[in-house]
Amino acid sequence: MRKLVYFVASTLDGFIAAPDGTFDFLPLTPDLAPHLVAEWPQALPTFAHAQLGVDSPPSGRFDTVLMGRGSYEPGLKLGVTSPYAHLEQYVFSRSLPPADYPDVHVVDGDPVALVRELKTRPGRDIWLCGGGQLAGQLLDEIDELVVKLNPVVVGSGIKLVDSGFDPRRLTLTSALPFDAGVVVLSYTRNG
Repeated sequence: MRKLVYFVASTLDGFIAAPDGTFDFLPLTPDLAPHLVAEWPQALPTFAHAQLGVDSPPSGRFDTVLMGRGSYEPGLKLGVTSPYAHLEQYVFSRSLPPADYPDVHVVDGDPVALVRELKTRPGRDIWLCGGGQLAGQLLDEIDELVVKLNPVVVGSGIKLVDSGFDPRRLTLTSALPFDAGVVVLSYTRNG
């Protein structure tokens, strides 16, 4: 069965974006970029593949990406309506008209039901790109959490997981530090 993998950058205090949705304080550091190209190429935007030396189409573990409206919005501001054209793209939004975005599946329904259905289809794993509210809704469906933990504290913003208080214990499966201070931490769900 396919896995849902939440692969995301975060601050030390658990935020994935500023209150306005920007994330430029979580830069792609020169020492992390080669790792992402080698190990996570499908999690890089299609328009950046040539610049980063990513094969087209990239190989790897994902063939599907899920995004909340806030995660999809930065690309829209740049005129990019299909940020991960190499993947099957789902955007959860109640306000985007699907007909205006033919390169992505705009979903206004239950994300849990869709993820459960996607997990039964043949294919590679499913990448949860963000955001925090969507991760909160899908928390019970996330099989693996991979956090690019950045050495910065911001105080407020969009949470890594935005849901009610409900502690979950995860199992650390790897920790990979980089010279610029980023640590890529991989966890699996217990049970």
